Amino acid sequence: SADEHFGGSMETNVVLRSDGHIMWDSPAITKSSCKVDVSYFPFDGQRCRLTFGSWTHNGNQIDLRNQLDTADLTDFVENVEWEVLGMPAARNVITYGCCSEPYPDVTYTLLLRRRASFYVFNLLLPCIMVSFLAPLGFYLPADSGEKVSLGVTVLLALTVFQLLVAESMPPSESVPLIGKYYIATMTMITASTALTIFIMNVHHCGPGARPVPPWARRLILHHMARLCCVYEVGESCKGPQRAPGGRAGVGDAGGPGESPGEGRAGTEERGCPWDHCLCHHDALLSNVGYIAGCFRRHRANQRRTGEWKKVAKVMDRFFMWIFFLMVFLMSVLVLGNAA
Repeated sequence: SADEHFGGSMETNVVLRSDGHIMWDSPAITKSSCKVDVSYFPFDGQRCRLTFGSWTHNGNQIDLRNQLDTADLTDFVENVEWEVLGMPAARNVITYGCCSEPYPDVTYTLLLRRRASFYVFNLLLPCIMVSFLAPLGFYLPADSGEKVSLGVTVLLALTVFQLLVAESMPPSESVPLIGKYYIATMTMITASTALTIFIMNVHHCGPGARPVPPWARRLILHHMARLCCVYEVGESCKGPQRAPGGRAGVGDAGGPGESPGEGRAGTEERGCPWDHCLCHHDALLSNVGYIAGCFRRHRANQRRTGEWKKVAKVMDRFFMWIFFLMVFLMSVLVLGNAA
C-alpha cells in the first residue's frame, strides 16, 4: 500500500470451514504506486501491478491462491480518461535469502489504455494545422512585410500548446511522442523564420548589389525555377520612356522664346548653316549620350534587381515545398508510431 495514512481495513468476521478453508471478505480502498511510461502520450498504455501477500506467514502456514485467472471487474466504474483492457492474475512463489520457507503472493496486472480523443482534438490537431501554416510564410510576397511576423506568431502558438501538454502529463524522464513532435515543429519553424529573413535580404538587394553569380543563375534561375514552376520575373524590365528632346541644344541655337525656324534663320543670317554647324551637333550629341547612358545604367540596375528578386522568389517556392513535405512526414510518423 502506498497510502500515507495506513490504517488497515474494516473489522469484518472470518468464515472458517471444517475443511480448513478460510474466507475473509475485507472491504478496503487500497492505494498503490505505479511506474508510468509516457513515451507515447497521448496514445500510451500503462501496466500497473497490485501484489497481495502475507507479511508474517509463509507458504507453509498460508497457501495463498487465486480462484480466477482475472479480476472481477463487474463493479468497475468507467473512467473518462482511462480504459481498462483487463486485469489478469498470476500466483508467484518467492524464496528470500533470509528464509528457506516459500512466500506465495498473487499479482494482478491492471492493463490501462488512455482515451486519446480529447488530446487529439484539443492538442494534436491544432498543432498539425498550425504547423501547416508555417510553410505558407514562404508564399507571402516579400513586399507585404508579414513573412517574419507569421513565423513568429506560429512559434508562439506552438509554445503555448507545448505548455498545455506539459501541464497534462506527469513528470517523467522519457519525452512523450507529442512533445517530440512539438520540439521538431518548433525547430522547423525557427529554421523557416531564419531562412525567411535571409530570403528577404536577397529580395531587397538594391541597385548597388553585385550581379547574380553564374552558378546561382544556372542552378537557381534555370533548374530550380523550372522545378518549382516559377517562370516570370518579379519585376520585368520595361522599355524606358523616351526622354525629352535636346531642348538645351535648341536653346543654344536660339533664344528661349524662339521657334526652330527662327533660330535656323538667325544662324543662316550669321553665315553658319544649321546642317553643317558642328558646334550645335556636338552639344546635342553630348546631351543625348548622357541621357542614353543614364537609361542604360537604369536598365542594368533594374535587370540586376529583377534577377535578385527572382532568385528570392525561387528560393521561397523551393523551401515552401520542402517544409510542406517535412510537416507531412512528421505528422505521418507521429500517427504511425501512435498506431
